[in-house]
Amino acid sequence: MTYAIIRTGGKQFRVEPGTTLRIPSLPGDAGASIEFNEVLLGSNGTEAKVGVPTLAGARVTGEIVKQGRDDKIIVFKFKRRKNYARKQGHRQGFTEVRINDINLG
Repeated sequence: MTYAIIRTGGKQFRVEPGTTLRIPSLPGDAGASIEFNEVLLGSNGTEAKVGVPTLAGARVTGEIVKQGRDDKIIVFKFKRRKNYARKQGHRQGFTEVRINDINLG
């Protein structure tokens, strides 16, 4: 089973060919191709290659499925007895990506 660990948007993700995952927003429209060059670790099923800090020449290609925004979260700040309360909502953007190919170089 081929898999890789990539870094994008300040986070790390374990990806396999054919899987779909939500990552922090990236530019591009649905159907566009995308390439991840920061591959931290890769495995072809028998041996694993670990990068220092990344694997040279390794890349993961995928396709953007859709752009969207997550559910709203409420940010509520409060200080007792000070007449201070602030309520704010936030929706984080995401990009849904389908992984097509993993090339370990």
